[in-house]
Amino acid sequence: APRYVGRAMNLSVAILIALVFGAGLGLLMRQLMGRRVRLGWAEAVLSGIVGSELGIMVLAIIRGGYAREHWPGALVASVVSTVIVMSILGYFTRRPQPSAAELVAAGESRALEFKSTARCNLHTGQRDDKIELVVSKTVAALANSGGGDLLIGVEDDGNPRGLDDDLKFMKEPDYDRYELWLRDHLSRTLGATAAADVEVTFPVLDEQTICHVRILPAKRPVFLTPAKGQAVQMWVRVGNSTRQLGVDEAMSYAADRWGRRRLR
Repeated sequence: APRYVGRAMNLSVAILIALVFGAGLGLLMRQLMGRRVRLGWAEAVLSGIVGSELGIMVLAIIRGGYAREHWPGALVASVVSTVIVMSILGYFTRRPQPSAAELVAAGESRALEFKSTARCNLHTGQRDDKIELVVSKTVAALANSGGGDLLIGVEDDGNPRGLDDDLKFMKEPDYDRYELWLRDHLSRTLGATAAADVEVTFPVLDEQTICHVRILPAKRPVFLTPAKGQAVQMWVRVGNSTRQLGVDEAMSYAADRWGRRRLR
């Protein structure tokens, strides 16, 4: 009887170690893989546990058993298996993104904003720095509030007007130049990381080409620099509006959303 009790205890300890190792591996791979695989914490833990067990099992089958000297191979096999499991799980759990037409039909919300233009002041017909800065504020606010979508070339009522008003300020009025300008503008005002965390497409609605900017949730606070030498600002979404936070509010908001380590 004591022998069986000892074996049971050893098995329990082995299972516990495997679970802890798998959970840790899943969380680590979630951080390393970043946005390439969008999984929640629970899904990442499950992927790590399944992946580590699969890796060890495959190695045991190949080698006809498992010994302590095989642990480096087991670790590699576990990591590879976890990546595969996370990729498969991420593929089957990802939600289809709504099209621009579906977004327009839904109307503005906390995660969706319409802008008639990104550069042109429709009252004066001239390029306006303030209009351009509003785009940066909106992108920053959406990134800081869990992500969302910005549709440029769409009026507040959802009527698509296109990008002709903005394109006339480009050296060459084409959509590639438009995207280059937009990314450069966001990089200058929000930083290179925030500029890279947007997806830009040019769908056609009612025979009008618009700019669809999909903003991913920020991994750390996104701050707006209005101009050289000016203090940075933090913007968030409140309902379907964009609001600037004061210094104390910004620090509290960022600490609650990302944790204090992200503020360093």
